[in-house]
Amino acid sequence: MKTEKQKAAEGELYNANYDPLLQKEMLETRCKLHEYNLLSPHQQKERDQLIRTILHMGEEGCIISPFYCDYGYNIHIGKNFFANTNLVILDGARVTIGDHVFIAPHVGIYTAGHPLDVPQRNEGLEYAYPITIGNNVWIGAHVCILPGVTIGDNTVIGAGSVVTKDIPSGVLAYGNPCRVIRELTNE
Repeated sequence: MKTEKQKAAEGELYNANYDPLLQKEMLETRCKLHEYNLLSPHQQKERDQLIRTILHMGEEGCIISPFYCDYGYNIHIGKNFFANTNLVILDGARVTIGDHVFIAPHVGIYTAGHPLDVPQRNEGLEYAYPITIGNNVWIGAHVCILPGVTIGDNTVIGAGSVVTKDIPSGVLAYGNPCRVIRELTNE
């Protein structure tokens, strides 16, 4: 029989609300995040050490407080990463973020969602689909990235966008729903 954690990893409906292991992991992460979010910006060494106990991040990474996530262990970030204030990552599934990614304030990256079926939703069931963000991506303020989305390399997502579907490499995309506006060229 699969655990709720295994079901989540496989994209199946799972119940995080009543699973003791997932609840314990989320509580431990919230406690670490509470400590991280209270550290002074002057305590850069301590901040850097603590965030790396929560998630996987390459060198030269910076996440400005406050920052929130569910588990942390599903978050894999490349090098030269910057995230401004109020980044929220619901990481019931893997979140992969490439190198040289810049994230503006108030961005939400949500692998988790809930069934449309009322009885399933009322049981506390949810699903989680992986999100991938390529290299050299800039995500504007107040962007919402939904479950299962991939954003290609060298792409810019404009402020206020709701990304519901994959966005290819090398484009400017924005809107609700987010759509490709034009290709990005050297001109």
